Amino acid sequence: MGPLEIAISALLAFHVIWQHPRPFWIRLLPLFAFIAALVHLIMEGYRWQMIPLYVLTVMMIVVPLFGVEPKRISSLLIFMLLAAATALPILLPVPSIPASSGPYKVGTRIYELTDATRQELYSGKDDTCPGGRCQGARRFQIQVWYPSDPRPSDERAPWMPNAEIFAPAIAAYIHMPSFFLDHLSLVKMPAYNKSEIAQTNEGYPVVLFSHGWNGFNAQNTGQAIQLASHGYVVVGVQHTYGAVITVFNDGTVARNNPSALPGGAPDDEYEAAARKLVQQWSGDLGYTVNFLDTQTNDPESPFYRSLDLSRLGVYGHSTGGGAAIQFCGTDARCKALLGMDPFVRPVSIEVLGNGVPQPAFFMFSQRWADDVDSRNNKLFRPFILSVPQSLGVISIDGTAHYDFSDLPLLSPLAPRLGLKGPINGIRVTAIINDYLLSFFDGTLKGVPMALFEGQNQKYNEVRFSK
Repeated sequence: MGPLEIAISALLAFHVIWQHPRPFWIRLLPLFAFIAALVHLIMEGYRWQMIPLYVLTVMMIVVPLFGVEPKRISSLLIFMLLAAATALPILLPVPSIPASSGPYKVGTRIYELTDATRQELYSGKDDTCPGGRCQGARRFQIQVWYPSDPRPSDERAPWMPNAEIFAPAIAAYIHMPSFFLDHLSLVKMPAYNKSEIAQTNEGYPVVLFSHGWNGFNAQNTGQAIQLASHGYVVVGVQHTYGAVITVFNDGTVARNNPSALPGGAPDDEYEAAARKLVQQWSGDLGYTVNFLDTQTNDPESPFYRSLDLSRLGVYGHSTGGGAAIQFCGTDARCKALLGMDPFVRPVSIEVLGNGVPQPAFFMFSQRWADDVDSRNNKLFRPFILSVPQSLGVISIDGTAHYDFSDLPLLSPLAPRLGLKGPINGIRVTAIINDYLLSFFDGTLKGVPMALFEGQNQKYNEVRFSK
């Protein structure tokens, strides 16, 4: 709850609890709560979870005006109603993206890219590419987080632009009513919108992030901000028609196309479709690198001479982990690879068989790791043996698939919603961020990686598979 939301509940609670004697100022507390509610609506913003508290505030002001004394109403019942009304905004809070630990403040920008050499495969239109120029070309978005020198006038960026479209789509994906996540429009992240990049003499290393099936580019914002605060430029790629939803600058809305990963299909049919999908996503990563190269060489770009693409890392979650493997297995520009619950079924047979040449590290949730006989794990085990520079494979006890993302921030009820495992959220974030930063510091900056020496026992929850 926000400070003013807490104030409203506290004022009403004092009013209900303090029965005899009741000084005049105690009788005024509902009025003060009403004033706090008005300020809250202006400063913190309306959200539907606060409606019961709004209603109780008005009732506690209006009822006495009709000569009904509070002592005639069961104070216990009122207090129970107040407790229930307060529980709702606590259980569905406005998520807070954790602040970063690095020395840099963070800026962010969003770009829309069109690769005219690639056909859009999943729009449902008959798009062709005569002469290598596609009429229905591949169009996608990227979001960049970077070390920044913000001006005093710079504003914090929203976690989710176009939240009025994104939030209902995410709510539907987790089987909730469309209005369930409307309050995501209120979330600001600890990054400044379109602020200036911090000056650098040698250019910042670059890390690409690929989200999972039905994910979105900002689903791992906390990790991106953490890396950026330590001197990385992080680029989240929004894979159109594989993401839960994409909203383009012209207002076009591209929803997830379920036929791209046909659930219930036989293994061979499913994996053929999945490989086609991940080839498209790998192409998105490659084109993003091309775009970044033009930006760092363009005097008009905000990133002019600020990107060191010779130090390029890639990481991904789930299907995005498979896309990261596919990209690094086929594009020498990738210098380091990290996968989080990597979904390897879509990876090409050649890459699965040959491995990847870069230093690579993989993190699994307990739920994925414990499913030892899954088709994915049966493919991953021989693949990792073909990776000559493997830094290992770990799993984290108490975690589920979405513990690698920001989605557990949506609610303390996240474990019951299937969005995380039983492990404490702060603890798992610390573990994941430590491995993430240590890996890229070691592979892209040459910093000694004590966390990867032997079977380091810094975290009791971490199990080593290789």
